[in-house]
Amino acid sequence: MATKDSAQVPPDEVDRDLEEVIPEISYDAQRYESRPARLRPRARRRRLEKVVPAPPFAADGRNPAYVTWLVEQSMLGDAKMMGRQLTGDHAMWASPYAAPDPRSAVDTASVWYTAYPLSLMTRPGHSFLAALGAEDLWAAFAKIGIEAVHTGPVKLAGGISEWEPTPSVDGHFDRISMVIDPLFGTEDEFRAMCEAAAAHGGTIIDDIVPGHTGKGADFRLAEMNYRDYPGVYHMVAIPKEGWHLLPDVPEGQDSVNLDSEAERALADAGYIIGALQRVIFYEPGVKETNWSATRPVYGTDGVERRWVYLHYFKDGQPSINWLDPTFAGMRLVMGDALHSLLDLGSGGLRLDANGFLGVEKSVGGMLPAWSEGHPLSQAANQLIGSMVRKVGGFTFQELNLTVDDIKNTGAVGPDLSYDFITRPAAQYALATGDSEFLRLMLNESLLAGVDQASLVHALQNHDELTYELVHFETRHADDTYSFGGQELTGRELAEQIRQTLRDRLTGEAGPYNAVFTQNGIACTTASVITATLGLTDLSALTDADVATIRDMHLLISMYNAFQPGVFALSGWDLVGALPLDRSQVKRLISSGDTRWIERGSYDLMGWVPDADQSTAVMPRATALYGPLPEQLEDPDSFASRLAKILRVRKRHGLATGRLVAVPEVGHKSLLVMVNELAIGATQVTVLNFSGERLSARVQSNAIPTGRVIDLTTRRKVDVVDDLGGFTVTLPPYGGAALIVKEDLPASE
Repeated sequence: MATKDSAQVPPDEVDRDLEEVIPEISYDAQRYESRPARLRPRARRRRLEKVVPAPPFAADGRNPAYVTWLVEQSMLGDAKMMGRQLTGDHAMWASPYAAPDPRSAVDTASVWYTAYPLSLMTRPGHSFLAALGAEDLWAAFAKIGIEAVHTGPVKLAGGISEWEPTPSVDGHFDRISMVIDPLFGTEDEFRAMCEAAAAHGGTIIDDIVPGHTGKGADFRLAEMNYRDYPGVYHMVAIPKEGWHLLPDVPEGQDSVNLDSEAERALADAGYIIGALQRVIFYEPGVKETNWSATRPVYGTDGVERRWVYLHYFKDGQPSINWLDPTFAGMRLVMGDALHSLLDLGSGGLRLDANGFLGVEKSVGGMLPAWSEGHPLSQAANQLIGSMVRKVGGFTFQELNLTVDDIKNTGAVGPDLSYDFITRPAAQYALATGDSEFLRLMLNESLLAGVDQASLVHALQNHDELTYELVHFETRHADDTYSFGGQELTGRELAEQIRQTLRDRLTGEAGPYNAVFTQNGIACTTASVITATLGLTDLSALTDADVATIRDMHLLISMYNAFQPGVFALSGWDLVGALPLDRSQVKRLISSGDTRWIERGSYDLMGWVPDADQSTAVMPRATALYGPLPEQLEDPDSFASRLAKILRVRKRHGLATGRLVAVPEVGHKSLLVMVNELAIGATQVTVLNFSGERLSARVQSNAIPTGRVIDLTTRRKVDVVDDLGGFTVTLPPYGGAALIVKEDLPASE
């Protein structure tokens, strides 16, 4: 670990009583001694392990056999079944649910491994879920300090075309069923995985998608105008006299994206609300607006209809309507959540696309329509978060909106929020060796009242390195910020940060990384670092290069771990994965989705050392660090040094502390975070984002006088003077977690 080389004040005594600073009990036990244990009711979904076989009849809404076939595999049908079993159950009232409880969620599991089903390499004949329940995997996780696994989406996704399934268009985030996809395993294997996690004191985190589904049975029934199903979606039946406003659907497709002219014409005619605040995944000729029109479809009443439906993301992800009179969409989402928690046994849920649940015309009919930061999104998230807490679970959101929106939604809904606030800023600090933008974002977060303990501070996940500059490009576009010796508007600041990241991490600087639409950069954590170091040929890395990459990887890990909140990392991080060559995923990136270069498969446990792809046929990525069993035998490996970082974090309760100050610094590469721990002690995290050894003064009004102790070595570093300052020395790309002991006068 980088802290091991930190130069200390001439070695005083090791602080033998340091372990007494924080008792190793839970946050709940410290704060709420009388809080009752959380209880859970149980319920089971209909016992349909696979999609119902297709009868040999016409796939038409006028055919009752086809309609019945769709109903039997619909999510809304399963939700009704789940809800009816739980109605009147006394255990539904056993847990508090009104207010988000981030510290309780963090206390449940503060270090997460985020899996990606397509990329995990398993033992021959073992499924993804069976692999995640393996005893040797959980034993390795326990040695490192990993307490939870976020599985990623594992339920059936994609769509249905007539009788045939169609593949996922967005990495299984276009769910069409509550059935586990056989590609990943079975429901019984999911339950066994939950039991394996519990045996090691861990938990499993599943996904729900409250913003959209795929084009599965529920959407096909909605097109047929069957019962409540159209109420699941934000879709409008266009009368035949308005069909001339709709584009023709190309042969072989079931819908076509509207161009801006058609969108405007339909809005002017009063059929749809028109353009929204932005078009996510915008691509000319593919997705120019957030609306698509269906082909003509016969309903169960024999009437032929064409619909226009909303999709914030891809056209295969129709958006759920949270304010339809049937409340069918709400029932579907709640049923899916309850199935994961009470039938499968997960302890928490990730809410995907949960910031886009409300949409309406702007005042006076002006464009664009109001679609982000809408009160309905907050209300819907409050309902989801409350329902999950009511049955003893917790939720976290991935909300790529402004800091204000993250704060407001987190105040009433999910317990935790993905750290879209500082994640790109930390990557910016890594890429530039300058912490100014990171300090700006941390202080912006403090100003907005965001509790760092409510955030999931993550390294890589399945998505691109998103710029996350919505805060500066929308609500705060005209605000003024001091940055780099200049006064910039939010809009100007966003463009400067975005362009700097592109220049430093892609193109000639990082030819193996790729820009992903307008959202960010497709890369791995390791390839962010290689581009930063000017290493353009990944096939020519030396042992010295890998050692520096590892140090920088541990530095960004320390940033995420040595502060309040959840620390999350992926398998790509654990093995030090590099991006795939574009030629290896040529078909997958042909539509412009460059994220597939960062999703190479990896052998976390050395189960299949000779395999060149996962069972999902994802090509194997180059891994700089190797499998976990080998790493855990080497004290200098990434995993072993990470374990030391996480032991410090766990032993001293850093995860449930509170960030109180991010002071100015005398060196641009230095970052200082002052935290207050649950017991009231002051903890200081100091990081060096440069490749030079750094001796620096740390000073803040939030730091009391006392002895400064390194939590890793338990040795005294310095004494805080009357100005609230002390000096610390850090190695290149090094860091330290320090604590101030106030039991002795500062003069000693």
